[in-house]
Amino acid sequence: MRAAVYRGVRDVRCMAVDVPAIGDNEALVKVRVAAVCGTDVKIYRYGHRAIKGEGERILGHEFSGEIVKLGKNVKGYEVGMRVGVEPNFGCGRCRVCRNGLISYCDEYNCLGITVDGGFAEYVKIGESALIQGNMVPFDETVDFDEAALAEPLACCINGFESVGTKPGDYVVIVGAGPIGILHLQISRVAGASRVIVADVSEERLRFTKRFKPDVLINSGKEDLLESVLRHTGGRGADVVITACPVASVQSMAVLISAKLGRVLLFGGLPKGSDSVAIDTNTIHYNGITVTGTTGSNVSQYGKSLDLITERKIDTKSLISKRFDISQIDKALQYAESGRGLKTVIEFES
Repeated sequence: MRAAVYRGVRDVRCMAVDVPAIGDNEALVKVRVAAVCGTDVKIYRYGHRAIKGEGERILGHEFSGEIVKLGKNVKGYEVGMRVGVEPNFGCGRCRVCRNGLISYCDEYNCLGITVDGGFAEYVKIGESALIQGNMVPFDETVDFDEAALAEPLACCINGFESVGTKPGDYVVIVGAGPIGILHLQISRVAGASRVIVADVSEERLRFTKRFKPDVLINSGKEDLLESVLRHTGGRGADVVITACPVASVQSMAVLISAKLGRVLLFGGLPKGSDSVAIDTNTIHYNGITVTGTTGSNVSQYGKSLDLITERKIDTKSLISKRFDISQIDKALQYAESGRGLKTVIEFES
């Protein structure tokens, strides 16, 4: 089969590798669509601590496909089922796993990072992932490319659940990339009365307009604090989501919050710039909650597929460009350029 194999920094190649053999408690999925994540781009640029040596990992953790083979002990699935796969799984035994917080497990694993992933014609879903329910069926009303983006949506649902956006809230999202647009749509589903999106890219703001935010702010041209206060009647935002990897935005998030506001630090910062000055007196005297989330769990992944199936969240419109797996280098370079939103890899049916 063809697969995108990480061989070193800026060296990801489409190579011929063996189709994975599965055991009695495993499944084999034929990948139909895989999406490029910002994490894939980071691995391409810098490598990853979990990938040692060369040629050791097939990347890709946002994907969907159909089951082509099941181990004899696997129950509850059928060959031919269309499935999405939550890529994160933990030990299942520790305190955080028992609380459903698998992304924080000390033995945390992720398809495409610690084990081979979905940038391949076939991917093996191991016993631990199957036991924990990571392979989630979806019906024929959902396209494979829509379902491939259930994973980033699940990560946004994780963030949403941590800040508890509710009807009547004013929400500010800084970052109009695919993650920011997913947060915008979730905020709408949650009943937020006003959703403000800020970015320095006029192109991304223009694209975001089709998802009907109440206010768009070009924070490269306007003072973000003044603009937010103006558009919230001086109150500030009940929820602030930093959907970009910018330290100054994290500092500003506290200042644009309303009293009793909630701040979600969603976008991680590059190594070396991850110490941020934050006005702790504002947090203290205004009762602001600051939290951060990473990854998602099986429950959140299931919710994301439900929202896509019910047409409450549009993931398909986020796709900017499509590539064949043989063009993996071009796909990663395009995603790295920031020209579009979501880049996907398509496989033959």
